[in-house]
Amino acid sequence: MIELNEDALICDLAETYQILDYRSLPPKLVATLSVGLRGESRIKMLASGVPVPQNTLLLASIADRVELFRYGFTDAAKSGKKPPALLVDALVGEGNKKPSGVEKYRTPEEFEAALARLRGK
Repeated sequence: MIELNEDALICDLAETYQILDYRSLPPKLVATLSVGLRGESRIKMLASGVPVPQNTLLLASIADRVELFRYGFTDAAKSGKKPPALLVDALVGEGNKKPSGVEKYRTPEEFEAALARLRGK
C-alpha cells in the first residue's frame, strides 16, 4: 500500500488510528492496521480502482433510475431525443467524450520534456 500512495495511507492511518508516524511502528503492525482500514478509506479505494464510495454510487444509481422513469413520460422520450445524462457515468468517468486537457507527469524531468516540446525546443 505504501508503494501505491504513501500520502493516502498516512492520511488513513492518522484518521482511523491517530497514527502520525507509521515508520516508528513495527512493519507487521502497520501492515495489519492497513489491512484493517475500512473499505472506503483512500488507500483501499485507490487499490480497488473505485473512484467514489459505494454508497455514493448506489444513491446516484437510484437517482438515475428515477430520472429515467420520469424521462419515459416526456415528449422527448417518445421521439427518442435528449436522454438525460446519468450521474453514475459522471462519477465513474464514463461518457466523457471530450478530453479534459489535463496531463500528468510522474517526475520533474517528464514535465520539463513536455514543456520543451510545447515551446518548440
